[in-house]
Amino acid sequence: MIDNKNDLIRASVRKNYANVALNVLGGNSCCSPSNNIVSESSLSLGMGYSDDDVKFVPEGANMGLGCGNPRAIASLKTGEYVLDLGSGGGFDAFLCSKEVGKFGKVIGVDMTPDMVSKARNNVIKGGFTNVEFRLGEIENLPISDNYVDVIISNCVINLSPEKQRVFDECFRVLKKGGRLAISDVVASGEIPEKFKSDLFYHSACISGASTVLELKNYLLNSGFDQIKIEPKEESKEFMKEWVPNTNISDFVISAYIEAYKP
Repeated sequence: MIDNKNDLIRASVRKNYANVALNVLGGNSCCSPSNNIVSESSLSLGMGYSDDDVKFVPEGANMGLGCGNPRAIASLKTGEYVLDLGSGGGFDAFLCSKEVGKFGKVIGVDMTPDMVSKARNNVIKGGFTNVEFRLGEIENLPISDNYVDVIISNCVINLSPEKQRVFDECFRVLKKGGRLAISDVVASGEIPEKFKSDLFYHSACISGASTVLELKNYLLNSGFDQIKIEPKEESKEFMKEWVPNTNISDFVISAYIEAYKP
């Protein structure tokens, strides 16, 4: 029964993000207003990106998805290998590429074929030589052991029905001393049952959110240390627009999540 429920969640999320990638009406995307009135650029600026960031990426790479700027806490260095979980159109991956330089590498993983195709087209449009995108689930990463220095993710892990597996996989593919720099949604209060039981709200980054304590336990169980989870109170303002006429900001909030592989 659990496996069947997990499959239903993944299928729902994949369908919604395929619609987002194809610009199909009715695609309910995580971490963006459901009315689609606000521009992608404005959304990104409100989440901590700069105007230069928005202008740097190819047209179509910035889809207005996310709940923060994981690059702000990643402290990337030239030559590092970066993995972006749930990379979408490639926005964060492309921004990382200029920081790691030609001797570094950025790999994006997304489970939606249409998103991967969109991101790969953006690689060509932008002429990037150190970025690639792979189709795969974040619970089963298509990455070798001990391969990357940094893992980033922007409002994606909350969508997974198997978060412990996600962090186990992160630990596996990180080099010793590697680090997580993640922006995601966490539960700041009890999520009402009407949200938990509706797949619509799962794809909207609400019903799948874990508490800070739950996330710490996942990370500890995987083997991480130097764990830091910092909720961002200011995020409640833009989160109110995700699902208008609801009180979601009363029980979910954006947070930065950092941890290291010893």
